[in-house]
Amino acid sequence: MQLFERPGKGERVVLVHPATLFDAEDLEELIALAYAAGAKPLAVVQSSRREPDPRFFIGKGKVEEVKQAVAEHQAELVLFNHALSPNQERNLEQALGVRVVDRTGLILDIFAKRARSYEGKLQVELAQLRHLATRLVRGWTHLERQKGGIGLRGPGETQLETDRRLIKQRIRQIEQRLLKVAKQREQSRRARKKLALPTVALVGYTNSGKSTLFNALTQAGVYAADQLFATLDSTLRRLDLAWGSVILADTVGFIRHLPHELVAAFRSTLQETCEAEVVLHVIDASSEQRDAHSEAVYTVLNELGVERRRVLEVYNKLDRLARPPKLERDAEGRPRRVWLSAKTHAGLELLLQAVAEMLAGDIVRAKIHLLPREARLRASLFAVGRILQDEAAPDGGWNMEVELPVRHRKVLEGISKVALS
Repeated sequence: MQLFERPGKGERVVLVHPATLFDAEDLEELIALAYAAGAKPLAVVQSSRREPDPRFFIGKGKVEEVKQAVAEHQAELVLFNHALSPNQERNLEQALGVRVVDRTGLILDIFAKRARSYEGKLQVELAQLRHLATRLVRGWTHLERQKGGIGLRGPGETQLETDRRLIKQRIRQIEQRLLKVAKQREQSRRARKKLALPTVALVGYTNSGKSTLFNALTQAGVYAADQLFATLDSTLRRLDLAWGSVILADTVGFIRHLPHELVAAFRSTLQETCEAEVVLHVIDASSEQRDAHSEAVYTVLNELGVERRRVLEVYNKLDRLARPPKLERDAEGRPRRVWLSAKTHAGLELLLQAVAEMLAGDIVRAKIHLLPREARLRASLFAVGRILQDEAAPDGGWNMEVELPVRHRKVLEGISKVALS
């Protein structure tokens, strides 16, 4: 289902930045979002009001100023750096004579361009349809008015009702398909749990360097660029630590006031974050807005129910600052913050050390003798533990000395039956 005809080249746009006392969005971020969507910003109109106007969000005087900017630059689109109600969007389009897209619609458009996987495309389409369902008049020109007369009378259902019904049907279809994908993800998670492989999830504000860090740790070759929402589809790779292996998950970047439609649509993808033993919160250390960006990420993590004690803050892009890599700990000596550069790989060993400490908890060391029929248990030890000694025994088995975390209970139960000390 194509919602709008997309022009073949970048659209000429006028940006509207309504910095109210209650909510002041970052103008530079709006410009970056516009470029990420393939638009060409030509002018910026800023306004400041104590309360949004119920009809236009901005005042009538500012509407005229935007209209003049549209005419002067021959703009095709107006982008608002705020969420608009369907009525406000409709009123602005009538007053300005061009399409109006709010912040939510802009982010959805970027996601639609960047989604590559089957699941990602379904998630984006679901979010778009939920957003569109409340504002059909804007996108569908045949809904502007109901025609009548000879040969034009319908069977009793208006075109608007027809399209709403079709959208509801399409939403149900996508939800059913996503449910199947979610079941497949759950099966994969259960398989990893059988292997006792813990999950470490990368989260962070968009363009904080998550994918660059992911590639530095795993050599995965995930697409990384200096732009907002460079990658959307989650990627899983195996990462070897000193005492064993983990699954590293790269997730979609967050942003301030991330549309609820996207949080809901990407919930199955973000489930990796919810169930991860350790969450790496990647922060752009060189950004002046890093504190605000960090709070935006924690807002989403709170919505997902992620506990702070599982979060390790990773201050990235240290190559832009004159500071050496370091590992900071809390009052109890637990890792809390790592300063590094994913681009130059400086400080990566500190990150691996911190992750290993957070995952390990209490370590059990055991000397064991395994019989030849216990080869599967031996493979599990190599997967989740640190092998200190592994020698062939005269009976065809193995004499081993291993270290592994106590949380691998199933493996520990198998060891307890054969442990020598």
